[in-house]
Amino acid sequence: MQDFTDKVAVITGGASGVGRSLAFALGRRGAQIVIGDVDSAAMEQVSADLEAEGIRAVVAHCDVTQLESLNSLADEAEKAFGAIHLMFANAGIGAGESGAMWDYSDKDWQWCLNVNLWGVINSIKAFMPRLVALDEPTHFVITGSGNGALLVYPDQPIYTATKAAVHTITENLHYQVQAGNLKVKVSALFPGPHIVDTGLFNSGRVRPEALQKDSKGNESGINSVDDMKRMAAEYGIELQTTHPDEVAEMAVEGLMQDAFWLLKTTAETDAKIRARTEMIMNRTTPVPDQVGG
Repeated sequence: MQDFTDKVAVITGGASGVGRSLAFALGRRGAQIVIGDVDSAAMEQVSADLEAEGIRAVVAHCDVTQLESLNSLADEAEKAFGAIHLMFANAGIGAGESGAMWDYSDKDWQWCLNVNLWGVINSIKAFMPRLVALDEPTHFVITGSGNGALLVYPDQPIYTATKAAVHTITENLHYQVQAGNLKVKVSALFPGPHIVDTGLFNSGRVRPEALQKDSKGNESGINSVDDMKRMAAEYGIELQTTHPDEVAEMAVEGLMQDAFWLLKTTAETDAKIRARTEMIMNRTTPVPDQVGG
């Protein structure tokens, strides 16, 4: 897909972070944007900002944990613009867990699995049939994470588990569309190469009432990227970050090449991935990193 003019892009979790940046990156290239989100304040802001740039967009409430909500978003996209050409299953949260896994609240597990894993499953069920039926070159992009898909860090087990599952689903979806000789391309988007400066660490702002806990904020004490930077500094580490706009530009460039791996890494990350692969091949006992990412 070399030309995004008049293409319709649906983005879940599109009101902030990487999703917001994708909306602008594609909108500035002539695409028509449909954003689904649950963050009312962010939705209002992105709607105004897209309008100010003259980008044609619809911003609607969408809860990815509910299949009917995604079906409604797809219906709204088709009603507004006629068809869907790009689908970004991008919505995701971090539960902010900390400490021993056996002490975690069931509500943290439920929330993270509902959004990160079932959100992807529901997105596939709602949008893939429409992309296949269109019988034109289309793209389904799933936002994963190197933390889970490529590496396993010990400080975010719930998030890591969801993203490991998300990547296997993404890769299997890619294999199935190939086996079916379909016109849909599937891509795995990995935000990076450094920790992306988004609201992921402040996911509690959109935590559903039924899954609220007594504690305020994350048990990890990290509620923003700045918190993580300060914590890393205590260990003498200068934490590097990546702006969501960089991720969006990397993703769009990859889509223009029909790339499966929308992935940018550092030499350090590549070394860790290589070491993990060698650990498996050599049956070496795993040793955890001191600081996750």
